[in-house]
Amino acid sequence: MCPSGRTLASGFRPAFDVLDADRDGRISRDDLRAFYAGLHGSGGGEEAIGAMMTVADTNKDGFVEYEEFERVVAGNAEPSAWGAMEEVFRVMDKDGDGKLSHRDLKTYMASAGFPATDDDTPAMIRFGGGDQHGGVTFDGLLRILSLDSFAAY
Repeated sequence: MCPSGRTLASGFRPAFDVLDADRDGRISRDDLRAFYAGLHGSGGGEEAIGAMMTVADTNKDGFVEYEEFERVVAGNAEPSAWGAMEEVFRVMDKDGDGKLSHRDLKTYMASAGFPATDDDTPAMIRFGGGDQHGGVTFDGLLRILSLDSFAAY
């Protein structure tokens, strides 16, 4: 269940793949640093990275495997686990208005190695329940990331 009380479908592989910068099938602290660097142009976020790893790395091996990631994102974890995804959302939300704009999503997708066209991004926003002027909320982002592929647009 997400913070709004909705239950989300499983299938968060695209979101996992975005965070798995080195494509080794698991998310490390270095992968999360790369995510932050891609969005902010520098490293940082060590406190948030530590919190995300603490919440998601349930087997304490220093990595977040897909099953651990899915448990957190799908809401099958403790409520504190939502902090990890909310932190990702805050990093993406450059102007801090609580919504991801066309530019926020396009920047995020490009930094993650998934270039989105000017046509793809509005489709993602619409799919997430947002509009071109207001953008998409946290719940909308979770809906977008739950797709098995962006080919559904």
